[in-house]
Parts: sequence; structure tokens; C-alpha cells
Amino acid sequence: MAPRTRRPRTYDAVKIRAAVTAQFGHLADAVRELTPEQLARPAGLGDWTVADLAAHVAWIADSLAAGLARPPAAVPELTAVEWPSATASLAGKISEAAKETLAGAPLAELYERAGARMAEQLAANPVGSRVLHLWVGDMTLADFLVTRAVELTVHTDDLNRAAGLDVPIERQALAATTRLLADALALAAPGGAVEVRIPPFAVVQCIEGPRHTRGTPPGVVETDPLTWIRLATGRTRWAEALADARVTASGERADLAALLPVMS
Repeated sequence: MAPRTRRPRTYDAVKIRAAVTAQFGHLADAVRELTPEQLARPAGLGDWTVADLAAHVAWIADSLAAGLARPPAAVPELTAVEWPSATASLAGKISEAAKETLAGAPLAELYERAGARMAEQLAANPVGSRVLHLWVGDMTLADFLVTRAVELTVHTDDLNRAAGLDVPIERQALAATTRLLADALALAAPGGAVEVRIPPFAVVQCIEGPRHTRGTPPGVVETDPLTWIRLATGRTRWAEALADARVTASGERADLAALLPVMS
């Protein structure tokens, strides 16, 4: 039997736009209240401090605005689900951009300016089919907005853990992040031997091997959205999550350690 071709997942563009705007607003409110001691703490991301992480978040919004301000590209080179695997090559460039952003102005000013630019450009560009010319590869605005939801969700969690905060995560942003990273796993390891369940947002099948036609698949992995996001981005190791019972795995092919992270 030929393997089934999975249709690309679609996202509600209006809801994703709203989630990106709201999540950036939550982060801007939190960053304004950070103390010098909190800003100096390690972010848990290489040599970044919390201040560097906060500057990177401002850059995320500013880069979206800058992409919209440039002349559009002709055709997309990259889809949202392909984006996680493409980010590793840009790690150094992104780190330099965060440092440069932080040197440009106080954080409160950076956030005010970036938020205003992002809001202005989004209002002027309501069509999601517009193609943006980007470092990572040209993408439609609709797809790039999904990746901004992922970035803001992941870094909200980073900031909460590093600075001891409780910044809320928009449900739509959390859902999109969970689904995109699950789909990226399925793209990297196609097959039907293992079903990865991340209730209430995503179920995907992956890894070559025996397929199932009904009932329980040969392998099952289940976890919660935040644990999945941390696994998929390398914040948490597979063995650690298993040991802490934050993930359950059954079946001989249900060990995802070699496939994680799907985004660096």
C-alpha cells in the first residue's frame, strides 16, 4: 500500500495575527517590569542573558515589520512547516542581531518602537499571500506569522523560566506552536509506526515501520503542549522528560531521542 500523503495544515490567519500581537503585548508589559538583577540572569540559551533574550523578542517584532516594509519577493521558497529545520544555520546571525538591537536603545523604547512598527505594517498588509524577502528564505506573510507565533511562544516560556515570571501564553499561539513543531517532526521522519499525541492541540504520525488501520498504533507517544515545545526546541531532553513522567512512550519505535530537537 502506498503511503498516504498528508495535506498541509492550515491556520486561521486572523486568529494568528491577533495572537502574535497579543503575545508581543504580554511580553512588552513583562519586560518593562524586569529588574536589573533579572535582566542579568542567564537565559539558558547559550551565553545570552535575560536582557539579550528580551532584545531578541523586540527584534522578532521589528523583523516582521522590516520584512513587510521591503518590496515583496516573487514566490515563496519556504513553508511554515519547513521553517523549523531551516533556522539552525541562522543561529549566529540571529544572536548578533539581538546584541545589536540591545545596544540600540533601552528595552522599553525598543519594545514601544517595534510594537508600533509591527502594528503599522500589519494594518497596511492585510493579505496573507504577500511574499516576504527574509534571511531564512522567502515566505508568505501568512506562513511567516505562524513562525512569529512560534518564536513568541517559545521565548515567553524561556523568559518565564529564566526570570521567574508568569507571562501568559495566548491559547492560539500555544496551539499553533504545538501543531507546527509536531508537523515538523512528521515531515522529518515520515511514516505511520508511531502516533504522537499532544492534547488538546495535535496528533501526528511519524517514523517508518508497521502501519495500523484501526485501533491503537504500534507506538504511541503522549505529552502536554509545553513539554512538547521544550522537547522540540531542545530545552528539555527526551530522557529527562521520560524520567520525570512528563512524556509517556510505548512501542519499540517510540523513542524520539534521535529525532529531537526539530528546531534549534
